[in-house]
Amino acid sequence: LEEAAFQLQQIFRIDISIALNILGIESMRVGHCRAAFTCFKLAADRGYSKAQFNVGLCYEHGKGTEKDLEKAGFYYCQAASSHHAMAQYRYARYLLQHGPGSCWDRQHKAVALLERAAGAGITEAQAYLGVFYMRGLQPQEKRGLKYLLQAANSGDAQSRYHVGVCYEQGLGVQQNLVEALRHYRQSAAAGNTQARERLQK
Repeated sequence: LEEAAFQLQQIFRIDISIALNILGIESMRVGHCRAAFTCFKLAADRGYSKAQFNVGLCYEHGKGTEKDLEKAGFYYCQAASSHHAMAQYRYARYLLQHGPGSCWDRQHKAVALLERAAGAGITEAQAYLGVFYMRGLQPQEKRGLKYLLQAANSGDAQSRYHVGVCYEQGLGVQQNLVEALRHYRQSAAAGNTQARERLQK
């Protein structure tokens, strides 16, 4: 009986958190940012990762509350530890730009989070890793190209442009101008101005 009661409490707790998070999303949609933040915060403090991510967004952008990057990082971290893929991406970006500790430790942790988020299909993480591996202190061009292709195949026009650059310059792949042109055309068709300029040249 004690176990059954505990399970019921857990279900009730999760259901309330889901309801609060949905209420927060609806409130934000109609412009009631402060009410939305209150709902997200209540659900986040109950351990609901989607709400923790939303609280992080509120703090990062100053929606419904004061802008506070440290608090944003805290809530992204909580959501990321519950395997929330977009929170892993956001927390990784926070670590690289604002996080405490040594640069190497922050970078090592951030890359691990970005790898997880990219593996979960987060296009932003794939694109970020692609550029990161291409431009790092010790470039890993083949690895960078792999992530750029993943992001490009998910519809990211900027990554498609970078793939074109890789083929044009032979970065991580054998130089192939025909293939470079194909990627530039696809990127330009999706609205990328850099690709249009490259095609004109």
